[in-house]
Amino acid sequence: MEFTEPTDVRNAAHHGRARSTSKAELSHVGLELFIERGFDHTTVDDIAAAAGIGRRTFFRYFPSKNDLPWGDFDVMLDGMRRHFAALPDEASLVDALRQAVMEFNRLPDAEVPYHRQRMELLLRVPTLLAHSTLRYESWRQVVAEYVARRLDLPPESLQPQTIARVCLGIALSAYDLWLQDEHADLLALIDAGFLTMEGLFVPPASDR
Repeated sequence: MEFTEPTDVRNAAHHGRARSTSKAELSHVGLELFIERGFDHTTVDDIAAAAGIGRRTFFRYFPSKNDLPWGDFDVMLDGMRRHFAALPDEASLVDALRQAVMEFNRLPDAEVPYHRQRMELLLRVPTLLAHSTLRYESWRQVVAEYVARRLDLPPESLQPQTIARVCLGIALSAYDLWLQDEHADLLALIDAGFLTMEGLFVPPASDR
């Protein structure tokens, strides 16, 4: 994942400086308020005021408050599609999926604290769970389209859709463990999840 370096827009507001808000900056301001006040108790007006922008400007960046924790998710999905397109077909399907999911979740060091806040909200706040379903569906579809191309199947058929759901399950399981341990390595957890998946479908040598 790639994110823009945040600037302290709230301090800028206090000193009367011109705003240079980006989508990433606004997302960071909103995340801090959600953690401080709670998601349900933070309004769009609160976020706009903290960022030093108007309510209408907020909606140029995000269609709703529920969309803010997702940041540039659509841009990231496009990056995932490009990553899949660049992978050689001779790579094993599992290795290709593992690499793509790890790359999708790769974070700059400066973004890690914000991403922890983001995922705490997305995985723990009931208000966001229904909205998250739509985002997960978009993510799974990108994976299913790649799997379908590799297997020469329609994207909506059982095998691509099942594999896409397994990949999402690996990522979400890794995030659950990552959020429980501030010292955990997210990419290592995802990598281990894919190794586990391989083991589930390959019987021990003694059983073959």
